[in-house]
Amino acid sequence: MMKRKRAVTKTPPRPEVPHNKVAGGDFFDKLHAYRDLHAHAFFSSLGRLLVKPFTTALTIGVLAISIALAACFYLLVANLEQLTGTIETSNQISLFLKDTVSEAEARKLVQKISKNVEVAEIKLISKDEALAEFKANSGLDAALDALEGNPLPVVLEVLPLPAQTNPEGLQKLQQTLQQFPEVDEAQMDMQWLERMQSIIKLSEQATQCISILLGFGVLFITGNTIRLELHNRREEVVIAKLVGATNRFIQRPFLYGGFWIGFLSGVAAWFIVTVIMLLLWRSVENLSLLYEGSFHLRFLGYGESMYLILLSSSLGVIGSWAVLVYQLRQLRPE
Repeated sequence: MMKRKRAVTKTPPRPEVPHNKVAGGDFFDKLHAYRDLHAHAFFSSLGRLLVKPFTTALTIGVLAISIALAACFYLLVANLEQLTGTIETSNQISLFLKDTVSEAEARKLVQKISKNVEVAEIKLISKDEALAEFKANSGLDAALDALEGNPLPVVLEVLPLPAQTNPEGLQKLQQTLQQFPEVDEAQMDMQWLERMQSIIKLSEQATQCISILLGFGVLFITGNTIRLELHNRREEVVIAKLVGATNRFIQRPFLYGGFWIGFLSGVAAWFIVTVIMLLLWRSVENLSLLYEGSFHLRFLGYGESMYLILLSSSLGVIGSWAVLVYQLRQLRPE
């Protein structure tokens, strides 16, 4: 009997199975997997906020008002500093020359004083100009016309450098100018300057204190919001811990939720501040016209706006992280 040959079937080659991007693969596969995980957490956290629009709007509204208050105080101080910069007479030194000094000698004195590195500008007011200005402001035209001569001296208005705002330095400059033999008297309203600088310094300190308090308020509100979200998803977090999820993996969507809350609050605060400044802009411009248009209301610049949004987003993340670290340590699956 002839033996039958057993048919041999060849198994087809297995297709190459790609490595798991998380557990294996090259560096770029792991990088793509890491990007996908963060992108999912990033957009899913925003979606969870949008599912509850009323609650989210209330939280963002409270935070936006707090951030907007701090920004408004900052702009108040910034506009005060701009106002003091436009009031040149606050640190202007007036030199009243002696009656015997002629205008030619006064111009030579101007050249001498202009060599001082602390002086930015000098304006010479002749006797005739001083008399005309005095007539326009006093209304005593008839009395002044009755005088035989011009009793007013030549005046030099010396404007120090804008960086020179220290009262001690200005007083030293005043004493230096007083030593010129042509100068009869050097005057400067130091009291006005000191008062204005004290007000600005007090405003800056008050703004810093208020901003710190409001910043802590943003941290606490954001942290409490994330704590409530973690409590509502407690069963989901417990199951994730049972299957081996790390705290870092669990924290990720909550941290992105805190980021979105801070980011949206910062954007809303920027709009609130801008609307407030626009409402005040017309009144401030009308007031500026009364002072020859020397002052213009300052808004938040591009860099300041970016810093406001970045700071609010960072506060949202920090507040969320502080709550999550504590809550996840306390939350242990039974």
